[in-house]
Amino acid sequence: MKIKTTYIFFIFIVLIACTKQSKYKGYKQLENNVYYKLFKTGEIEKYPNPGDYLTVDLIYKTMTDSLFFKGRRKIQLAASEFPGAIDECFTKLSLGDSAEFIINADLFFNKTIGVDVPEFIKNNHKMKVDIQLLQIKSQKEFKQEKKEFLSWIKDFGEYEQVVLKHYIDKEQMNISPENPQIFYRIIEKGNNKTVEIGDTVVINYEGRFLNGDYFDSTIRRKQAFEFVYGTQWQVIKGIEYALKQMHEGEKSIFIFPSSYAFGYKGSSSGIIPPFTSVVFEIKLEQIRKK
Repeated sequence: MKIKTTYIFFIFIVLIACTKQSKYKGYKQLENNVYYKLFKTGEIEKYPNPGDYLTVDLIYKTMTDSLFFKGRRKIQLAASEFPGAIDECFTKLSLGDSAEFIINADLFFNKTIGVDVPEFIKNNHKMKVDIQLLQIKSQKEFKQEKKEFLSWIKDFGEYEQVVLKHYIDKEQMNISPENPQIFYRIIEKGNNKTVEIGDTVVINYEGRFLNGDYFDSTIRRKQAFEFVYGTQWQVIKGIEYALKQMHEGEKSIFIFPSSYAFGYKGSSSGIIPPFTSVVFEIKLEQIRKK
């Protein structure tokens, strides 16, 4: 998909030969009934292979452009297990490329994620996926980087425990009965409705460091976050755990240690440092049953 200036004519001929007439205006058709529209080309021609570790910005939308997921994720690219899998989209992008793909929603939810197709997308059978490929690391590069990183931060774990204990000692937090590593406090009670795998949830949240500084807030963005509960690449482990304990309409504050937040590496954006406990104020606005 990466187009270099000196090869524009050659690439144009290849694209004409390899792509079919698309039924979606502005999109070109690839194999396996996948369609794409290129937004931006990178400066380096480098394509990922199965097994590589990718850093990507992802947006999932309905065919009417209603957004239901947006986030930056680091993933290990798997070999495509079936025709039309989302993994094929990643292999079409070179480093720095940005494009929108139209893929089969039934395959994505049922086979890739392993949940039922949400009601808001079920009747169309198609969905849009925007991908920007930010970084590619081979397995060898990733393992070496991880080894060096672990050596550098070997003492951070003990430091985190000291900071976390100091914070908890000042706050009136309860210990989760199911998980003693997580502390919480209910601010507003909800109804009796709870979430199950495959339900669509709508939440508002504010993420803060222990010193009170904000690093993320759907409230400040004025955009609630909606996703299918239990699917990969949606939220950190702590938020998924918290939502399972909450009731619809409830607002609670949770303290997540790094093992339930951004781990020993921190966030891929670099905003959250390694081994950092975080505070999330979460309101479970709505649960739509699968």
